Amino acid sequence: MTKKFLSLVAICAIVFLANCSRIEQNNDPIIGIWSQSKIITTENSSKQTVRKEWIFNDVYLGRYHEINGTTITIKTDFNWSKQGDIYTIEYRGLEDKPNNYITIQNLEDDFILKNKDGATMAIRE
Repeated sequence: MTKKFLSLVAICAIVFLANCSRIEQNNDPIIGIWSQSKIITTENSSKQTVRKEWIFNDVYLGRYHEINGTTITIKTDFNWSKQGDIYTIEYRGLEDKPNNYITIQNLEDDFILKNKDGATMAIRE
């Protein structure tokens, strides 16, 4: 009887302790979808939309896409981090794509990502 009681107490303690651990919620303002679109004129004078898209998630990871017209030309994952007001995006699998160092700026109703040189990189969708 004592062994059964101790086993029951041990199981209850394990269940109680397992339910007490919490994962911190990341509410960083960068989490979400950001994009940049521009229209380019090709050699035969037709116009084509080029879209860049960054999807940031709450575990410091994300996905980057480049879409020319309707074709995805680049698709890769990235890591992101934050120190102070500066975010760093490190692309994985693209050796020729350098890291981005960006900040978030609030413009009235929109949020934009700016490169370290002050140029707009993307807007929040």
